[in-house]
Amino acid sequence: MLLLTGSMALLAGCSGDQLVRTFGIARATPDEYTVTTRAPLSMPPDFNLRPPSPGAPRPQEQSEQKQAEEALVPQLALGAPTGGESPGQMALMQQAGPAAPADIRQKVDQDAKNATADDGFVDKLLLWRKSNPQPAEVDAAAESQRLRENAALGEAPNVGQTPIIQPKKTGWFTNLFSWL
Repeated sequence: MLLLTGSMALLAGCSGDQLVRTFGIARATPDEYTVTTRAPLSMPPDFNLRPPSPGAPRPQEQSEQKQAEEALVPQLALGAPTGGESPGQMALMQQAGPAAPADIRQKVDQDAKNATADDGFVDKLLLWRKSNPQPAEVDAAAESQRLRENAALGEAPNVGQTPIIQPKKTGWFTNLFSWL
C-alpha cells in the first residue's frame, strides 16, 4: 500500500504534459524554423585531412547574407558575368536624368546635421522662445492642382512655389509661457 501511494505521489508531481512526453504518448514534431540545410561534404583536393579548428566556421557554408543575395539575384549563384547594363536598363537610366554627384552621401549627411542643430540651453534662456517644433506641411489639394496646371502648360513639376499649410497664429498670452 505504501509503495502504491508513493508511486501515485511521484506521478502526480509530474505535470500532465511532461508525463505524456515521458511515456511517448504525445508526438513531438520539429520546429520548421530551426531546421537548416548544411553544405554537402566534399573531399579535400590533396586528400590529406587537416584537423578542424574548434569554433571556426565551415568553409563550404555561406553566410545568411550571401544566401539571401543569391536568392534575390540568381545570376550571382550561377556565376554569370555581371557585364554592362541591358538596353532597357540604359534607356531607363537616360530617362532618370543626370547622375548624382559622387559626394552626394556626404552632402545629404551634412544637410541632415545642419537641419537638426540644436539651439542650446543658453539660446532658449536668452531668447525666451522655442524653435519651430513642427515642420512645414504641404497642402495636398493645392499641390495637386499646381502639378496639374504645370503638366497642362508643359512646364516642369518644380516650377512654382509649393503651397504649405500655415500654422495657426497664437496670441501674446499663449506665447508668454511657450518657452517653458
